[in-house]
Amino acid sequence: MKQMIGAVALLVPDYDAAIAFYVGQLGFDLVEDTHLSETKRWVRVAPRGSTEARLLLARADNDEQSAAIGNQAGGRVLLFLNTDDFDRDHAAMVSEGVSFLESPRVEEYGKVAVFKDPFGNKWDLIEHY
Repeated sequence: MKQMIGAVALLVPDYDAAIAFYVGQLGFDLVEDTHLSETKRWVRVAPRGSTEARLLLARADNDEQSAAIGNQAGGRVLLFLNTDDFDRDHAAMVSEGVSFLESPRVEEYGKVAVFKDPFGNKWDLIEHY
């Protein structure tokens, strides 16, 4: 039997702002943007070349959800973006205005740097050795 994570829901304040960042600045593919109602959409994005898990950009629709935007991991890194070329992707992200919280560092497992999306979610950009 094969199983996989199909999608991870990420709370965002606005669909279009989230698409602008993830697709426009990070270079992700917009996999789906289906309007379900006047206020709800099914928006899935994925890193270029990814064929497995997707991010489901879920617009917060109540105060409890809005309060969790940017803090779904309690201040820790929430998501990990693996790359086959850290330097290429780091340079591209910096040129697109992505906010890195630290300089790249080399660990025994690979090269890594933490960045933040405009909504406060922390990510690792990482190239494993």
